[in-house]
Amino acid sequence: MITRIDKNAVRQRRHERVRKNLSGTPECPRLSVYRSSKNIYVQFIDDVSGVTLASCSTLEKSVKDEIAGKTKVEASKIVGKLAGERAKEKGIGTVVFDRGGYRYTGRVQAIADGAREAGLEF
Repeated sequence: MITRIDKNAVRQRRHERVRKNLSGTPECPRLSVYRSSKNIYVQFIDDVSGVTLASCSTLEKSVKDEIAGKTKVEASKIVGKLAGERAKEKGIGTVVFDRGGYRYTGRVQAIADGAREAGLEF
């Protein structure tokens, strides 16, 4: 019998491989993306001290009102833009993009585009 491949386990292994060479500092934190089937989450992480500097997701009330009736990709772009604005408020200008083992297309790419529109540099 053929067993089914656990796509999330494959993604997590890919993410661990990438994370060996990718780290966030206080000056240049890591922009981490997590994508579930319905929502998307973004965090700015300082790996040196292990602290989340800013975050944003589609579950926040202010974002929920704005994304009502939009596609997941459009919602991701809004979340990316809001996350970028919050990072700018905290004094973050450049980040290291951590796509979380996901392919750089669709919702993950929309997050990056929204953050760039807000003024972040990768």
